[in-house]
Amino acid sequence: MSGLMTARGFERTDGGYRLERTFMDGDFTAVLTVSDEGTVSGRVIDNMNAEEYTRIRSENFGSPYVTSVRTAYEELLAEIAGVCCEEMPFASEQGCRIASLIAEKYGAAPDFPWSNSKHDDSGVFRHTDSGKWFGLIMNVKRSVLTKDGDSTLIDLLNLKTDPDSPAAAGVYPAYHMNHRMWISVPLDDSLADDEVMELVGRSFRLTDKKKK
Repeated sequence: MSGLMTARGFERTDGGYRLERTFMDGDFTAVLTVSDEGTVSGRVIDNMNAEEYTRIRSENFGSPYVTSVRTAYEELLAEIAGVCCEEMPFASEQGCRIASLIAEKYGAAPDFPWSNSKHDDSGVFRHTDSGKWFGLIMNVKRSVLTKDGDSTLIDLLNLKTDPDSPAAAGVYPAYHMNHRMWISVPLDDSLADDEVMELVGRSFRLTDKKKK
């Protein structure tokens, strides 16, 4: 989350992130905070006296001026939400980055065929030409790869592989798929994005219907 939040103007604080934006020609400052647990809160500061402008929160204050401040604040929140609150298809930052890179390079967005089941957050990438799967992201316990009892949840990416290709560091036999034809890549930044995308590219080529 840190890279995504700071890239959008938030500053890291103790326990979360903070963003300050002035509005109404500098008369007010909106202060937004997002905790590490995901709780969002906001305040409006009257810059004339450096105190919170609580009138916008009460229906008892409905003067044209208070209404204009309230409306400007709501418009500012909508603007910030439009930039910051983009849909995140997967649990991990790297999973979301890889999904974005796949969409950019191969024009393939994930679909989620197991809705209303325990696998509803598992996303499939289908080849734009052949329709075959070339990628599958799942959120699972790390121990399905490491076999060490580690119950930490991670995103992993299953990809098609050439059985004759040498095993790569940081890559595992595929979870829940044919170990000879598929591999699992943990999306925990143990491999750089470009390294993961090289493996994605091989999987994409191997699932092309023109492949002989």
